Amino acid sequence: MSSSATEESYHHKNSNNIVMFPFMAQGHIIPFLALAHHIERTQNHSRITFVNTKLNIQKLRSSLPPDSTIHLLEIPFESSDHGLPPATENTDVLPYPLIVRLLDASTSLRPAFKTLVHDLIAGGDRPLCIISDIFFGWTATVAKELGVFHAVFSGAGGYGLACYYSIWTSLPPRQSEEFALEDFEGIRIQKTQLPLSILEADGSDSWSLFQNKNLPAWVDSSGILFNTVEEFDWIGLSYFKKKLGIPAWAIGPVLLSSESRDRAGKSSESGVSSNSCKAWLDGKPERSVLYVSFGSHNTISPAQMMELGKALESSGRNFIWAVRPPIGFDINSDFRSEEWLPEGFEEKTSGRGLLVKKWAPQVEILSHRATGGFLTHCGWNSVLESLSFGVPMIGWAMAGEQFFNVKFLEEELGVCVEAARGKTCEVSSEAIREKIEMVMNGEGEKGIEIRRKASEVKEMMRKAMCDSEAGGKGSSLKSLDEFFMAAKKSMTATAERSSDEPVVG
Repeated sequence: MSSSATEESYHHKNSNNIVMFPFMAQGHIIPFLALAHHIERTQNHSRITFVNTKLNIQKLRSSLPPDSTIHLLEIPFESSDHGLPPATENTDVLPYPLIVRLLDASTSLRPAFKTLVHDLIAGGDRPLCIISDIFFGWTATVAKELGVFHAVFSGAGGYGLACYYSIWTSLPPRQSEEFALEDFEGIRIQKTQLPLSILEADGSDSWSLFQNKNLPAWVDSSGILFNTVEEFDWIGLSYFKKKLGIPAWAIGPVLLSSESRDRAGKSSESGVSSNSCKAWLDGKPERSVLYVSFGSHNTISPAQMMELGKALESSGRNFIWAVRPPIGFDINSDFRSEEWLPEGFEEKTSGRGLLVKKWAPQVEILSHRATGGFLTHCGWNSVLESLSFGVPMIGWAMAGEQFFNVKFLEEELGVCVEAARGKTCEVSSEAIREKIEMVMNGEGEKGIEIRRKASEVKEMMRKAMCDSEAGGKGSSLKSLDEFFMAAKKSMTATAERSSDEPVVG
């Protein structure tokens, strides 16, 4: 444990210590950090102990606002001990085949984490609860052994994660082009909607071996927290309540502010400043701009990139495209427009198109009145950001539960149309352009309907997080209160049991 854990200013015995432990990936750390800030604002007498490996903690240290009470605590990890490159502590610096190796390596953190929690208890600072990652199922078992209330926190939505969990725990025969999920009534999945890790799974591969240990451990947890809203994601929440027999609390949307994202260090990688991006958007008509981004860790094939470029060029629409080098090239290297995009692309789209190389100020773009659609990989962070501003989506899933997110957003919520699936599918510029027109045409029947539904979901999200004298607390704020009441009840029961134990010696 870091020596700073013993600082006098850190031990406030009269407050509730909440230990949070995300997996080492920005797509996981960001929602955990957003939840930590949310708890700081809404739960009196609570403080956060945020656990992670050294390099991630160093990055987080610069991302916290000056008045934050979040305590950062390092847990030892040597990537080179696990067949990983030295100083590799985040998926953002790893090629896809090595991500599962980092997942495997993360299980080695168990002894150190158990010692960390045990030392807190021994020092009179018993955690009120442990909130850990969906990939850290083993922490639920550690918490159970130590008598600490535990919750899995999913940065993914209920429906998408339910499909993901169901498939991994049953691994259906995938020779068929479509199949029903055995324990998720009414849900059918197409083979093309399966992420590569599941498509290649045979029960003995690295992903299967990891998930076969990780997912069953969830039953040791006291419940699951979801960064979602019960009013529109009740199907997925119901699955987990029934499947695992534990509570599923919808507490979202919890999102990082623009300022917090900037502090997280992404702004230094930006190909455009927030101010210049805003100035460009200010000059465009309302809902006229399509934003295109596949997230911080995804890219598409050279052929797909060329077709997408042709679609944007021929559409005549305004667009902002956060570009990264295609598959087969270093994703963090310089972007070569003349090689990877149609000939003369930047000249032909000058004035109506903005290429942002590396990172774009996503929240500023989605919140701007000029933005009318979002072509996205449908990672749940991006989905929540888009819907919180009522922006409809064009889905192009890349990995994980993103394929099931697209299915949910299109079939259940009606706020998305699917453009393509994955990094290897064949796409045509004509098909992509058709989907762009469908969403961006505010006068067409589909465009009007998808905007209406996106606005409805935006209002659901606002109400879920509302706290007013007139309307009372929204459903997500109530759920977070219920979670903490359950944690405090468990802590009281543990203390009573301890006091009843006979003194020996």
